[in-house]
Amino acid sequence: QVQLVESGGKLVQAGDSLRLSCAASGLTFSRLSMGWFRQAPGKEREFVAAISWISGTPSYADSVKGRFTMSRDNAGNTVHLQMSSLKPEDTAVYSCAAANSAGIHRSWSLYSYWGQGTQVTVSS
Repeated sequence: QVQLVESGGKLVQAGDSLRLSCAASGLTFSRLSMGWFRQAPGKEREFVAAISWISGTPSYADSVKGRFTMSRDNAGNTVHLQMSSLKPEDTAVYSCAAANSAGIHRSWSLYSYWGQGTQVTVSS
């Protein structure tokens, strides 16, 4: 059974840092491309960051580039999203996703597996 479980979301103040984690099970993690997406109330799901199982170099949305860092720990079957200089507009439910295909996937439709999401709220 495939399972992705996010953790680390909470209420923080603008300018704070926060690290999200996503633990995967039921999959060959080292062969997965992983992504982070977010969805704010009333808005569409938005790409945040992605990393391929072939290349360890992540790709980021312009809105988070320079503030967020995605990393993967294949030994621990985990991906992390380190977020710094958080802004109120970063408030959203953050979800991780996994794809069996190689490459950097910026479209949510390319992912087969999703976690339940974790709430990040940034107060001004």
